[in-house]
Amino acid sequence: MNYDYKKYLKNLDLFKDLEEADLEKIIHECHECSFQPGEVIFRENEPSERFYIILEGQVEVWKDFETPFQDILAVKGEGASFGEMGLIDELPRSATIRAVTPTKGLYQDKESFTRIIKENTSIAIFIMKSVSKMVRQSNETFIFGLRQKNLKLEKAYEDLKKAQQELLRNDRLSTLGKFSSMIIHDLRNPISILRGYAEMIQLNSTQTERVESYASKVIGEADRLNRLAQELLDYSRGDIRLNIAPIQPREFFTRLQESYEKGLKARKIETKFEIEMEEAILLDQDRMMRVFGNLVDNARKAMYKGGTLTLKAYMEGSHAALVIVDTGEGMTKDVKDRMFDPFYSSSSQGGTGLGMLVVHNIIEAHKGHLEVDSEPGRGTAIKITLPMDDKA
Repeated sequence: MNYDYKKYLKNLDLFKDLEEADLEKIIHECHECSFQPGEVIFRENEPSERFYIILEGQVEVWKDFETPFQDILAVKGEGASFGEMGLIDELPRSATIRAVTPTKGLYQDKESFTRIIKENTSIAIFIMKSVSKMVRQSNETFIFGLRQKNLKLEKAYEDLKKAQQELLRNDRLSTLGKFSSMIIHDLRNPISILRGYAEMIQLNSTQTERVESYASKVIGEADRLNRLAQELLDYSRGDIRLNIAPIQPREFFTRLQESYEKGLKARKIETKFEIEMEEAILLDQDRMMRVFGNLVDNARKAMYKGGTLTLKAYMEGSHAALVIVDTGEGMTKDVKDRMFDPFYSSSSQGGTGLGMLVVHNIIEAHKGHLEVDSEPGRGTAIKITLPMDDKA
């Protein structure tokens, strides 16, 4: 079959605007070649000896050919060229070329190509401009492709995040279902107590002092129910949205004492304060009150024979340290290792087993850090360090 070589070369970006006389010089140095399907024309990292022009057929461009990481980069057909960059930059082949179908083409070897460029300044300048244009177009194509891949990756990442959040939510709800009988038991206790005190209020409605005492206990049990419900709600939601505001440590501990003083005195527990800072701390007061409420309640349970509860606040570098220390029974290593596990409780006095997990999650949401120091018979000290600004 006779081919119009000018037609094919004119279709190439490398030569399409070249003067006809110069094009004739290049054609004069070209030779025909043919390849069978599956035949490798040249391999990656081989020396660059020729460049090719496809007259008919198709070839594949492979990276890391015949390795576990092989990847096909392109398929080239009639009028396409390949291998020219290797002759220009004199570097080894950057990819492997394999024939897909019976393929016929032209090739020009390195020696002829170099000689033509050296002997013809106009051809050299033209090829330099053509290669520069091809590189620019290649870069633009690469950047566009990269942007498209990044957009796909971002969407895939967002979809993955949503799926993960849904899985976590389903896992939490599933866990709540598994432990529902235990939770219902813990909720029924304060409900029974509430009903009992309500009946006593009815029976003693004319005795003001007793009614006030019973009403106080009703409020206490209602608060306990509310705390249990909030712990379950926080756990099922997973995320914690904070309402940050500056709070004085002394003011915070005073409010905490007012809430838990009666329960501590009933256990003959003395409360001490060691506040060595006046700076305000940025925190969600209601959430942090729940943290210390859980910690105070755990300390109360641990000091069933009475004892001392010490609350401290001081600066530690660029962080505020809030510490609660009890003189209770302390924890074994096994209890310490499992204290943040959902639904785990070492106490025989009830609870959801979510208290310390809620504590951990709230401190984490504040970008804080929690340390626990406890040994059997020596009590427990829990230190919370919080950043003094919301950028830490």
